[in-house]
Amino acid sequence: MIEKSRSETVTVLLSSVGRRSQLIEIFRQALSELGVRGRVLGVDAAPETAPAAYLVDKCFAAGRCCDPGFIDEVLRIAIEDGVHLIVPTIDTELSVYAANRQRFLEHGITVAVSDPGTIRIACDKIETHRWLVKNGFPTPPQGTIDEVLRGSERWNFPLILKPRFGSASAGVFIANSLVALREYAESKQDLIVQEMALGAEYTINVFVQDGRCVCAVPHRRLETRGGEVSKGITVREERLMQLAATITERLPGARGALNVQCFVDADGTISIIEINARFGGGFPLANRAGAKFPLWLLEPLLKRPSTATAEWQDGLLMLRYDDAVFISGAHPSHE
Repeated sequence: MIEKSRSETVTVLLSSVGRRSQLIEIFRQALSELGVRGRVLGVDAAPETAPAAYLVDKCFAAGRCCDPGFIDEVLRIAIEDGVHLIVPTIDTELSVYAANRQRFLEHGITVAVSDPGTIRIACDKIETHRWLVKNGFPTPPQGTIDEVLRGSERWNFPLILKPRFGSASAGVFIANSLVALREYAESKQDLIVQEMALGAEYTINVFVQDGRCVCAVPHRRLETRGGEVSKGITVREERLMQLAATITERLPGARGALNVQCFVDADGTISIIEINARFGGGFPLANRAGAKFPLWLLEPLLKRPSTATAEWQDGLLMLRYDDAVFISGAHPSHE
């Protein structure tokens, strides 16, 4: 809760702020709708080259989340600048924040992150697949490079290769043959192999409150760039909404914003490929449709009754375009 002595301004800190310009504006809109003065801050490993670092009210360098002193530094910044809510935005930092969530709470700072059990399942593709299969959720066959090489006749090409701990489609490779798979795998490590899911691709943005999914918004990914949706449309598909709700409610300690990615083929068969325990890159579409996750995160901190709703706008189309930040007096690095 926000103490009276800190109630004059509500401060949100986006961790690894990077390129998240839309998320910054969405949090500012949420603060405005709540009728409170607010600031949106950022931390980043390289704030001098992070576009969104120039769009927040103040940005700090905090090293990388794998650095031993990362949490201590973010906690220091949060205490000194009166932060009330921290929002992690990338997969690699989720486990660090989840493990230290209580440390922040002891200082009256809420971290919008699920429990470690959910983070472990979502951020490790082997654990994701194992958990989905164990719980009877539909997902494509998955294995290791060695398993495919030892029994290639049991696999249907093309196959998709992904880093076990990757995100945003980084390092993804499609192998159309056993030869291509073997050649690519020779220079890579820690890869998983999946049979290609076919059909239309969907992301379902989900908000979990007190262990219950209160809102699920599917959007069809019409076009992607760099692993992030550039064109998408909300679709009120009840099967996808119910499936995503069941998944997130069954996860151990899911909390706040998550998303589930899947494909639906021509026969209506659903194949789940990923679970992300954070705001997804396409979340601005869900927010514009009425799923105001940031506002719902802020309400309990202000001791406001929840306005979370399952209602949102169907058939809302998002068409993204590029924008830029221009910095005077900059000099190129020689590294």
